[in-house]
Amino acid sequence: MKLIVGLGNPGKQYEKTRHNAGFMAIDEIQERMNFGSFKMSDKFKAEIAEGQIENEKVILAKPQTFMNLSSQSVSAIINFYKIPIEDLIVIFDDADLPYGNMRIRPEGSGGGHKGMKSIIESIGTQGFVRVRLGIQPPANFRGVLEDYVLGKLTDSEKDELQVAINQVPHAVGIIFGEGVEKAMNEFNS
Repeated sequence: MKLIVGLGNPGKQYEKTRHNAGFMAIDEIQERMNFGSFKMSDKFKAEIAEGQIENEKVILAKPQTFMNLSSQSVSAIINFYKIPIEDLIVIFDDADLPYGNMRIRPEGSGGGHKGMKSIIESIGTQGFVRVRLGIQPPANFRGVLEDYVLGKLTDSEKDELQVAINQVPHAVGIIFGEGVEKAMNEFNS
């Protein structure tokens, strides 16, 4: 069994924000790869959908704990299903990555991302695959980064981000079927 987690914040006020790129990508996987509907799991503090990728059972999760506490959800699912860390993929927004780009990494630090830091601290390792979706502010941005990432997507930003999000289901299929290195070679520019 494998676990794919998309990071974001719950609630209508965060739905179309840059910080919810992980939720948007998980929704794309659920729709395009014929997963079941998302259902709220109080036990896991997450919306969960189940399906298969490359003949392997996969759980999709959208933690409903708010970004900074994402680890509560991820740890609960991993511990309950005994999912090996190498079978975890986390998808999240990255303000350091050019807007609309996607990068796959086999491991690494949380950078400045509080949701990733939460997960790394909770599970005790950086050794899991991550799919980063670029939401870098424009060069002339002079505001507070938190306000930017929690800000609503403009129409052009949504279109640009959607290009990367559309690639996520295929990238995840390659990660599971042929390995993270193959996916990195195909999608990292």
